[in-house]
Order: sequence, then structure tokens, then C-alpha cells
Amino acid sequence: MTTVTFESEGNRILGFTVSGHSGLADAGEDILCAAVTSAVRLIECAINDVLGLGAPVRLREEDAFLSLKLPGGLSDDIDQLCQTLLAAMMLHFVQLAEEYPDNIIVMEV
Repeated sequence: MTTVTFESEGNRILGFTVSGHSGLADAGEDILCAAVTSAVRLIECAINDVLGLGAPVRLREEDAFLSLKLPGGLSDDIDQLCQTLLAAMMLHFVQLAEEYPDNIIVMEV
């Protein structure tokens, strides 16, 4: 089971963690794991490379674990763009969880 946990403060998403393998298929053939990893990498590239944050957001990767936290001190405009990106990713993961309820769960803390 893949668990996606979004850390929030009020309406603001501070970051997220993704842990575990979905178990939908063998490693290297699991389309759900590929979808999750691809979405995480897209958000990391959008925040770091497209928005060009001065202090890049670090994507922490370990075996079956990904974590990303937004830095403090972002301008209002950049923070709003990051919030839009993270909210879109959350919605994507919720939709995946609806399609694959035995393989992925999304939580907000």
C-alpha cells in the first residue's frame, strides 16, 4: 500500500510524504507506483526549475519513501503558485485512491 500524507497548516499545504509500494504489480512494472513517482517529480521540477526558487526545494528519496517540504519565506505570488501545484497533485492522488482503493491512501494532517 502506498500512503501519501499531506502536511497542512490551515489552508496551506506545507509539504508531503509518500511511502510504501502500491503492490499493484511487481517492481518496475507497477503503473500506480510509476504514476505517483512521476507526479512527485513533476511537482519538484515545476517548483525548482520553472518557478526557480532561490533555495531549491529538496526532494528526499529513499527506498519507497519520498518527501518534499516547502521552505519558509516565499513571496506571496510564489507561495500561491506552489499551493496550486500541490493542491493539483493532491487531487490527482485522491483520484488515484478512488480508482485503486486497495493500493493507495491519501491523508491530510
